[in-house]
Amino acid sequence: MRRSAIRMLKSGKKQVEVAKMLGCSGRTVHLWWKSYKEEGVSAINPKTRGRKQGEMRRLDKLQEKAIKSMLIDKHPEQLKLPYALWTRHAVAQLIQMQFGILLPIRTVGDYLKRWGFTPQKPVKSSYEQQPEQVKRWLEEVYPAIKEKAKEHEADIMWCDETGFSSEDNRGRGYSPKGVTPVRNVTGKRFSTSMVSAIDNQGKIRWMVYKGAMNIDLFLTFLKRLVRDAPRKVFLIVDNLKVHHSKRVSAWLEENRLLIELYFLPAYSPELNPDEYVNNDVKNKIRSKPAPRSQGELEGYVRSYMRKLYHNKKKVKSFFEHEKVNYAKAC
Repeated sequence: MRRSAIRMLKSGKKQVEVAKMLGCSGRTVHLWWKSYKEEGVSAINPKTRGRKQGEMRRLDKLQEKAIKSMLIDKHPEQLKLPYALWTRHAVAQLIQMQFGILLPIRTVGDYLKRWGFTPQKPVKSSYEQQPEQVKRWLEEVYPAIKEKAKEHEADIMWCDETGFSSEDNRGRGYSPKGVTPVRNVTGKRFSTSMVSAIDNQGKIRWMVYKGAMNIDLFLTFLKRLVRDAPRKVFLIVDNLKVHHSKRVSAWLEENRLLIELYFLPAYSPELNPDEYVNNDVKNKIRSKPAPRSQGELEGYVRSYMRKLYHNKKKVKSFFEHEKVNYAKAC
């Protein structure tokens, strides 16, 4: 309206006429015209209304920077706060502890959103894990294994065991709001287990068995693995007691031209690409109707593993996770 008024006034119309045409008072038009003559076009341009960005915030820029840094670099336990993760309540308590400012929970949420923080599902890390051993594995031990494998023309494979149970009823399904979906399950309890090994070229080998892993089962798997391997195998495993047994060590010594065993840092399953195979198989089995017998459960496992055997692209994708991409093919 201001711009229209100025254009009409500059064309020769009177202020009274302009006010009538725009539906405003003559005094308003007079003030617009006066401001325009004194200050130019900038005087009639619209101004930003409301508070300026950042005005009236309880935390200043330095305080915000300090809190953001602590949220990124520290866990609540390290700052002696009774929380496992950074929640809005934990952040509110941190701000009060650091600066004596008590913020409403909703305001804390606004700050977190503004800083680019989002609520996320955490990954698990064992209290017993030793970060220095993990660092040494990534920077020294595994690069040395890789170089040795190249020298001996050996294949590096990662191995892990897992179990499947008839009582595993996790998973989600869509249903009308307020109506919980129902999944039919058997009252019988049964389970099966699997040991597998993969490499970063998409090869996968597995063996389904009953009960817990023992020395005989592990040796059976190792014998099958080397029998099927075209080259020497460098097998990376976790620190399961069976893997360190004297009988296994003796067999490895007898077959040292065919296979060597290497151990991941203690309590570090996230460093094993085969761990992500286990998660994938379990998710696929959960999506199927609940098995009614152990044979049906084993059938689910074998059926999906046969599909993985022929899907090298899928197997290679397990090495894309940020925790194990150190092991993916170059």
